[in-house]
Amino acid sequence: MASLIYLDTHVVAWIHASALERLSPDALRRLEGAEEIRISPMVRLELQYLYEIGRVTGPAGPVVDALRASLGLRVCDIPFPVVVRAAEAETWTRDPFDRIIVAQAALARAPLVTKDRTLHDHYDRATW
Repeated sequence: MASLIYLDTHVVAWIHASALERLSPDALRRLEGAEEIRISPMVRLELQYLYEIGRVTGPAGPVVDALRASLGLRVCDIPFPVVVRAAEAETWTRDPFDRIIVAQAALARAPLVTKDRTLHDHYDRATW
């Protein structure tokens, strides 16, 4: 099977900002070695929210487009009703972003590159 990874929102933001020093050595290795890099559509929406509240400098569309061109990043296309059904089982958080991002990676049985300790505590394929 091809090497597939999913990226959490903060990882996408750091890569786009050329802040690779914020990534762990293992995260960098996974990124460099991945044959396919995906994000949940919720990552795109969370990036837009972060832009709207001034936490990142650009809207989601151009960020995702730039990483599509430079990394081959893809937005996952697992049907949303399937993802929501999987997210219903992620009862450890009330955060809809985290629930859907984790559910999407879990459906693909793929690692999720994230620094978020809570995600590590609840998703056995979370990696940093």
